[in-house]
Amino acid sequence: SESNSRRAVNRGYLGGLLRLYQDWHQNDVSNNYIHIRRGLLLCLKHITNIQLGRETFLGSRGMEILFTSVQDCLSCRNLDPIVTTVIQILRKCYPKESLPVATVRSSYFFPLPGNAKAEPPCEGSEGKWLKGDYESDGEEEAEKDLDNEDVESKEEDYDLETDVNKLRSRPVLDRPEEELGQYEAMCPELSHNFQELESESEEEKRLEDRTESLLSTPSHFIPSATSLKHPNYRWRNQSVIEMGPDPRKKDFKVPLQSWTKKEKCKWDPINEKRHIVEATQDVDSCEEEDPARSHALTLRPLPKEAAWYKKMFYPECEASINASPGGRLESSDIVTNLLEKHQGDIPFHSPRFYVAKAKCVKSIPDYKDLAFPDFWGHQPPPYSKPILERKYGVQRDKVLDDVRRLIQPGDVIGRTVFDLDEPSHSSPGAPGCLTFFSKFESGNLRKAIQVREFEYDLIMNVDVNSNQHHQWFYFEVRDMKLALPYRFNIINCEKLNSQFNYGMQLVMYSVKEALQGRPRWLRAGHDICYYKNHYRCSAAAGGGMRGKCYYTLTFSIKFPHKDDVCYLAYHYPYTYSTMMSHLDILEQNRNPKKVYWRQQTLCQTLGGNPCPLLTITAMPDSKKRDDLEQFYNRPYVFLMARVHPGESNASWVMKGTLEFLVSSDPIADLLRKCFIFKIVPMLNPDGVINGNHRCSLSGDDLNRQWLTPNSQLHPTIYHAKGLLYYLRSIGRAPLVFCDYHGHSQKKNVFVYGCSIKETLWQAGCVVDTAVITEDVGYRTLPKILDEVAPAFVMNSCSFLVEKSRESTARVVVWKEMGVLRSYTMESTYCGCSHGLYKVSKSFK
Repeated sequence: SESNSRRAVNRGYLGGLLRLYQDWHQNDVSNNYIHIRRGLLLCLKHITNIQLGRETFLGSRGMEILFTSVQDCLSCRNLDPIVTTVIQILRKCYPKESLPVATVRSSYFFPLPGNAKAEPPCEGSEGKWLKGDYESDGEEEAEKDLDNEDVESKEEDYDLETDVNKLRSRPVLDRPEEELGQYEAMCPELSHNFQELESESEEEKRLEDRTESLLSTPSHFIPSATSLKHPNYRWRNQSVIEMGPDPRKKDFKVPLQSWTKKEKCKWDPINEKRHIVEATQDVDSCEEEDPARSHALTLRPLPKEAAWYKKMFYPECEASINASPGGRLESSDIVTNLLEKHQGDIPFHSPRFYVAKAKCVKSIPDYKDLAFPDFWGHQPPPYSKPILERKYGVQRDKVLDDVRRLIQPGDVIGRTVFDLDEPSHSSPGAPGCLTFFSKFESGNLRKAIQVREFEYDLIMNVDVNSNQHHQWFYFEVRDMKLALPYRFNIINCEKLNSQFNYGMQLVMYSVKEALQGRPRWLRAGHDICYYKNHYRCSAAAGGGMRGKCYYTLTFSIKFPHKDDVCYLAYHYPYTYSTMMSHLDILEQNRNPKKVYWRQQTLCQTLGGNPCPLLTITAMPDSKKRDDLEQFYNRPYVFLMARVHPGESNASWVMKGTLEFLVSSDPIADLLRKCFIFKIVPMLNPDGVINGNHRCSLSGDDLNRQWLTPNSQLHPTIYHAKGLLYYLRSIGRAPLVFCDYHGHSQKKNVFVYGCSIKETLWQAGCVVDTAVITEDVGYRTLPKILDEVAPAFVMNSCSFLVEKSRESTARVVVWKEMGVLRSYTMESTYCGCSHGLYKVSKSFK
């Protein structure tokens, strides 16, 4: 008990226990008395549950004693009970300290319209660490870090909504009804007269023939429901020419022709020039609308001094090339040289289109640089990679390394090499030091501190106008040495657990590999683990009653080349500019005689960026009354993605959705003829642009604003909900609503839906089936997906309605719009645990 622990400390027993443990450790050489040694450690563990016990433990050199003694136990698995208990005590007694940043608030600040909620970060708001800020953890939760993979999965059980009146759908308006008229303009398909169907000129017919030819040989393989069943579906229906040599070879290249090269073959050269001109006109038009919106962008400099760069770009005069000041080439020269080398083999990607769109993006830091992977594009790897097997004892080794820093600080460098808050305080380019950068679209790295020669502590930036939400990272690193393991510790993570403990790896992009014809994001890193560290956010700085705990994501990487430029990210990045350029390419590549496509602007975001709204369906067969009626009466399917910026996998799922819907696949054609798809591919552009993980510029989680969205602070939610209201008001509420998300702690793909009966049953309530009736059609779509989609798992789906989720899109659309099939679709960051895509044994 706490009183016994306090009594033991006051009577000096703690020092005696340490000496006694040392004596048993030194004399029990045959390990015959492990239970006695562990018993002594358990006494120490209980005593150090109180603040006085921890202070006395530190004053008695307990950290040094246990750290030294445990080194003798690491090689023997029979001593794991002792090692585990020692690690728990060391972690608990490690002195708590604040993050090495001036303030826990974001480095970026955005003034909110007519709202004093957000305040600029002030220096020193972190304050000193107070004893009262940290309360006892009681029993250390080290075991949970490893064994409780699904911490969040149990959240739904304690806050189930059991009020039947609240569960019943009750369509109500959160705004004046006359406001809904503005959304009529967002449904042009309902009033389109299709005059273009009256006659077709010879030129139009030739255009259709060329489009048919283009779409019949797609620049990438779009899997159908049947081909997905085949274990080798990735390689099916591909010619030998397309796929090239054995994909297992290191120098394997995929000479797939991109849309630009196919245009040169299938379309007139005039059309190719026209598309580039149109991309330029997009920039011109955004300059005319808002001169401040278009700005100069520079591609991140390439390592001109590197031998591989000289050999690649200047083979004839390699020795005579001198670096320009700061190692930076003229941007125009870089881009020109690169575009000449670009093979045009990235499906649905054009560097020119990307630059054109990126110039129109508004960001808080006013980005001046383009990240190379986003500009250049990437191909999928030509092989499957198994989930990383966890190295035995990796977490305890990392914790002991942290303790070594405390008790042996002599080899700690402690040099800041990158600082978003104070660039003048950083020491980039120091001898033997990596160089970091993150001020580009979707980039996130706030600070980098060199701990040892090959080890760095990294701090992520929190969401704008916030002091929390750290998960997404995306940054550049250069000046590395070859084949040496660099260790990175991201020290301000927030989640209780992570898929990084269960086989997930971060992704890495090498510029040199890309310029050699292998532009790929690849899973990378070893010795990966995720655990609670000794950093805390004080209650005052964190805005809470109690200090917030932080977690460390640690990983080691061997870079593939010396003096390369590499990019590291939490997951495959997908920027706002990538989406906007992708939409332009899709529009130009569709068959206009078969695919009805309309791209409009749902609204302007808080940061001044357009949020696109798409309408996709099939063109009517003719202007006959029956064909037009069939067109106008097609039910709606409403799809959305990326309300949480850090869930980039949601954008990749949306990308595949869009490419499939405009393709010539017979199933896609049938879907277009049966439904009208309303799609908002990115609900939170500002968050994506500025490198947020969860929030918008208002500092709010937009997926918790659907009950009462504010038109100024949450414009994308306000107008998306308004459009749904409008569809309901004209009797066209969607048949299906689906919001694409990513899940950080579960594998596979699954959905969350809404059911009154299942919620009440799960809560243990008595359900009168005569009074409470419910259409079970909400289960139909998930069951179909379970049959046809290899990554989908019905057993992971849930149809419970929780109180804490009442303001999410899924629940609000179900209740207020009366949409039975209202879903959140979750996609994993880390592969599948079963089925076709399972690439390794169950993770242990």
